[in-house]
Formats: sequence, structure tokens, C-alpha cells
Amino acid sequence: MEMRTETPQASDFTPPAPVEEPWQRPDPEWYKDAVFYEVLVRAFYDPNGTGSGTLKGVEEKLDYLQWLGVDCLWLPPFYDSPLKDGGYDIRDFRKVLPEFGTVEDFVNLVDAAHRRGIRIITDFPINHTSDQHAWFRESRQDPDGPYGDYYVWSDDPTKYEGSRIIFIDTEESNWTYDPVRKQYFWHRFFSHQPDLNYDNPAVQEEILDIIRFWLELGMDGIRLDAIPYLFEREGTTSENLPETHQFIKRVRALFDDEYPGRFLLAEANQLPNEVVAYFGEGEGDECQMAFHFPVMPRIFMGIHQENAQPIIDILRTTPNIPATAQWGIFLRNHDELTLEMVTEDERDYMYKNYATDPRMRANVGIRRRLAPLLGGHRDRLELAHALLLSLPGSPFLYYGDEIGMGDNIWLSDRDGVRTPMQWSNDRNGGFSKADPERLYLPPIRNDQYGFHIVNVESQMNRDNSLLHWVRERVHIRKQYQAFGRGTYSEVEHGNEQVLAFIREYGDERILCVHNMSSRPQPVEMQLGAYNGVVPRELSGGVEFPAIGELPWLVTLAPHGFFWFDISSQEADRV
Repeated sequence: MEMRTETPQASDFTPPAPVEEPWQRPDPEWYKDAVFYEVLVRAFYDPNGTGSGTLKGVEEKLDYLQWLGVDCLWLPPFYDSPLKDGGYDIRDFRKVLPEFGTVEDFVNLVDAAHRRGIRIITDFPINHTSDQHAWFRESRQDPDGPYGDYYVWSDDPTKYEGSRIIFIDTEESNWTYDPVRKQYFWHRFFSHQPDLNYDNPAVQEEILDIIRFWLELGMDGIRLDAIPYLFEREGTTSENLPETHQFIKRVRALFDDEYPGRFLLAEANQLPNEVVAYFGEGEGDECQMAFHFPVMPRIFMGIHQENAQPIIDILRTTPNIPATAQWGIFLRNHDELTLEMVTEDERDYMYKNYATDPRMRANVGIRRRLAPLLGGHRDRLELAHALLLSLPGSPFLYYGDEIGMGDNIWLSDRDGVRTPMQWSNDRNGGFSKADPERLYLPPIRNDQYGFHIVNVESQMNRDNSLLHWVRERVHIRKQYQAFGRGTYSEVEHGNEQVLAFIREYGDERILCVHNMSSRPQPVEMQLGAYNGVVPRELSGGVEFPAIGELPWLVTLAPHGFFWFDISSQEADRV
């Protein structure tokens, strides 16, 4: 059909510069050492005064991200979209939303990032499209045409009734009646996001071709959004089905055969024993990384309970993963703090202590940023970041959390955590020169988190700011591969308010000790196996008393922590 002949191809655009040294590390497992940073294009920087951030705006701020120590940017969808769901409702997979820029702007961004040693991955919502996508319009109007079977249609809205409703705040069913086709279409998310029919081989080929399009333009990887829901089967939950894994294996084979060194990240909000399947079989033939969703709420529970046990318990129940695989861990992102993977009692606890106002809740979660969740307490923010940067997995920072940005619970849905980045105390927080009324969302203006107080420029000028503190810890992490690749082993001690563990990789051995309590804590650790080793604290290089046969004592400040190098043979550090 005519719609196919007009499909843009990667060859229509000038590709970025060749990805050569020094930015392209020869190690195909680069993602294990990487520090990731999520950037909402719309929210980051507006260089044109239109009121909305752009791809060019992100490019202009790459020097800041390089200074911070970011290795890879994660961009949520910037594709053409009606923006009913923050861009996750895609109208055209091969176009950029005009207010964000053009495909050429994306290529230029990739080029500029690569020259600074920064990779770029993006969200790829492969489960569904917008109801404004040309495929869906054709499917509605011509059931017998080439796109008639691109979506899941039925005369019976009771099919697949074992499948849960995910957006319980807005949706009453996973089926919505279409008056044009006079049938129901299936959607696991919003009713304006019809699910694609992956039982149709043509749909699978379309998606693979779209992935090729962006990889050809220099994209370093993709985050497979909502992948547990690709297929539907009666008598099941229609989640994590074998057919889903078979398709992901096809995507991974495409990466390995045609684009080696590129990267697949799974977004599967499931329990660890279910998520581990998305790494694949053997040495890993599906995604290289998957988010470890259950860790995140346990960090917040541990901080509020002043007890290490919630974190210890979830890590103990985390299964082993293939040698090539890696967990992705995060504190906050563009969505609500999801509470789907906790017990009812744990969920009630989190709501009671972290969402005191009903407006702070969304779906099965809490729509708040990191700093307000932790009451703006600097010591808690430092502890949370210390855990993020030292627990097993690769850390994902969310834009603005490095300066302690706030949120706006009076905005709808999840917009409250997607407000403009606060660069300075100038007009609109330095985000845009547009009239305030033109901004896509209003910046934070309150007395605690407003841009006149919390901003990059101010914190750059203060050596003791949260921004400088986060940067220093990011760069410490980057010096030791044990943080990204090392084994994790608990350290025996008797203080339930202290989380202590060792990360070990090759000749590197890092002892991490974190005080979850708001009061000073002593901890005597059983470290006799390292008798004679002199621990060196990583932030200042200070040597502590040597470890002996007796328990080794360290005293921690409220919410304080130490990272010690206890390697048997010290390596030179740059």
C-alpha cells in the first residue's frame, strides 16, 4: 500500500560519526560499569524559547552530563505522539515529535554524545501504539485489509479475563468498544493505546524493521517497554508467556548478528524470579539488563524503618543471573514509585509513611520525587544515593535528583515528577526564555524546592552542595569495577540497623557499610578472613586501623556510610 512506500529509511539521513575510540570501549559488557541518567527531552532544556525542551536542548547540556560522570543517557520516547501518555502512545515510530526536533537532530545528538564518551538508549514501547497510528486507523476501517490483524480484536469482551487491569485508576476493562469496526480492541494500559497483535508475523517484522531504523542512526540500545504483555492466551494472566520470550530472542539475535555491542534493557515490573527469565537461557540470549523493581521500595522502607532487613531480604531472594547479564537499579524515574511488587502490608506501610496526601498516589504507587519522599533531609538523600551506587547492578539517576528537585502533586497523573529541569534562579529556572504561560508544565516555585533555591548553577558554585557530593560518589564508583561487576556477600554483624556487604571483582574488594538509622551506630563486623588488611576509605583515602582476628569496629554517623577498599593488594588509583 502507499503507506508502506512512504516509510522513511535510515539511509535517508546522514549517520553520526563512526563510533571509534576513545568513546567506544572494546568491552561488550560496558553496561555493567555504566552510570545511566534518565533525561526527559521535553523537560531538560529549551534553547528556542518555545516552552518545551528539545533534542538540541539535550545536546547543549552534554558537557554538564559529562562533568557529572554519566556514561549513558536514557531518553523516554521522543517519537511522534499525541502525548496522551507522555510519548508512550506513539503515532509514528519513524518520526520525531516536531516540538522535540527532527530525526536529523537526533543523529546530531548521538554524534555529539559519542564524541564525549556518552552512549544513548531510548524507550521503545513495543506492546502498543497510539490509537492515532496509521496502522490502527487502517485496522479499524478495513478489517480485511493488510492492517486488519495488526491489533487484538474480539466480539467478546470477556476473553482473557485472567489478565489484571494495570491502570486501575482510569481503566475498568482491558477491552474497549470501537464504533467504527464494531468490535472490541485489547489494551493492557490506557484505552487510547491499543495492543499490537504479535501473533501476526507481519507485526513482528514491522517492529524489527523499526528497531533497525534507529540502530542504523546510531542508537546504542533500547529499553523494551512493557514487554511482559506482548501475547495473550486464555487461562493465563497473559504475562511472561513463552511466546513473548521467543520474540525477544529474535530481537537479541538481531542485535548480536547485525549490531554487536548494542544493548537491550527489559522493563518488566515483576518479581525477580519472573524477571530473570528475560535474561534468557544459557549465557543469556534475551536482554542484557532488566530493572530490579522490588529493590527500590525496600530501600525506602529500610530508610523509614531504620532497619536493613527489607533490603537484605529482597537481595537474598534474588536469583542468580547469566554471567553477561546485569540488574538495573534506580531510586526514582518518570513513573510513579510502583508498589506492585510488595505485599499488601508493605504497600499500606509505604502509603502511610510516604503518601500522606491522597494526591500523592497514582495507580498502585506513589507519584513523588526522591527529595520530597525523603523529606528533603540531606543525610537521607546521601544514604539513598550511596545505596544506589553500591548495591548490585548499574545505577540509573533521574534528571534533577542530583540537585534534590521537588515535585508538584497538584499536576495531573505523573506530570508532578516531570517538571522542567532547574538550571538557575533565572526566568523559568533557566529552562526556557519563553513566557511562563507557554511552558509545557510550570516549574517548581515553592519555598523548599523552588528553582530560586534548588538549581544547578547555585550548587555548582558550592563545594558542599548535593550536586558536588553526588558527582564525587559517581566518580568514585567509576574507579572500581567491583561496584558494577563484583559479587555481593553479606558481612556478619549484630546491628540490624546497619547494612554491610562486600563487593568483590578480580583483585578488587570493597567493603560497604551503611547506617539506616537516624542515630549514630557502632557495628562490629566479622572480618577475620581479611586479618591484617588496612581498610582505606574511598572518599578521602584515609587508612583505618588494620582488621584483626577480633570483630572490626566502626562507628557510623546518622544515616552515614563508609566505602572501604580492603583489597589484599592495593592497585594504583588515578
